Amino acid sequence: MAKKKSSAEKRHRQSEERRLRNKSVKSSVRTSAKKFVLLAHKSGHNPTEIAEAETALKDMIKKIDTAAQKGIIKKNAAGRKKSRMQRLFNSINSNKAPIKADL
Repeated sequence: MAKKKSSAEKRHRQSEERRLRNKSVKSSVRTSAKKFVLLAHKSGHNPTEIAEAETALKDMIKKIDTAAQKGIIKKNAAGRKKSRMQRLFNSINSNKAPIKADL
């Protein structure tokens, strides 16, 4: 007969799996944010580069919303990050100089 494992061992194993999954999602959000900021700052009012930045923004917003929905990042933090990135995009889309966006 097999030895019975404790529930604490199972709980530890589950929390480790969740931690790694959450870490991956957070990393993905940060990477997409950095990609968007880089594209936004190098766009220089070029229509093709602005379109690339818009695509990167949409991808980043999708990842942030998914992470917030799953509870990996908080709802207000997600909204704050999306707002800052949208303001950056609006500034490059207009004739103003790009504003600084926090990652």
